[in-house]
Amino acid sequence: MKLYLEEHDETREIPLEKETTLKELLKKENILIESVILVKNGQVCLEDEKITDKDEVKLLSVLSGG
Repeated sequence: MKLYLEEHDETREIPLEKETTLKELLKKENILIESVILVKNGQVCLEDEKITDKDEVKLLSVLSGG
């Protein structure tokens, strides 16, 4: 599975042995769900979305200002 992290402008290959959820992936990578927008294969999705080794996931940083 390809994982793109916008915050670091980095793409990683992460092997998945079985289907998992984006929520489990975020937990494994120590990323807070509140800090990113999840995009799977070009579509914005929720953390309960299932992912496989064939998917491309992008984690886009959530920005806030004042």
